[in-house]
Amino acid sequence: MSTLKKVVISSKCENIQRVEREAEKWGKALKLSQDELDSLAIAVTEVVANAIFHGNKEDQDKNVTVTFSIAGDELTVRITDEGYGFDVKGIRDPLDPANLLKESGRGIFLVRNLVDEVDFKPSKKGTTVSLKIRRKSKTQK
Repeated sequence: MSTLKKVVISSKCENIQRVEREAEKWGKALKLSQDELDSLAIAVTEVVANAIFHGNKEDQDKNVTVTFSIAGDELTVRITDEGYGFDVKGIRDPLDPANLLKESGRGIFLVRNLVDEVDFKPSKKGTTVSLKIRRKSKTQK
């Protein structure tokens, strides 16, 4: 398996599973534990869904580009949409009592708790979210 792969999907929700399967392959190549694989799958599918629904507004003429790379014990997944970007600082805290009953706003909070690093780079040409997950278990080698 090479150390870099790019997957480009159109903004259709059925493409989320394709990216999830690819994330699983890369997680297994890094020999992540089952818990780490589960965390990776949830985080990647959440960010890809956000890219499709919020970033690209389900415009099937817009793509989501997902890049996978491994360096040492770390997998980096970069997800880029073609939307108008967003203000990361404007994301509400889902644990705030005023937000507890809201139907949305928990995804990014969840992702931040599932992976080792999350980085947002919004722009007028789209948003890139970088996820990093490090293999914790040295016995998996």
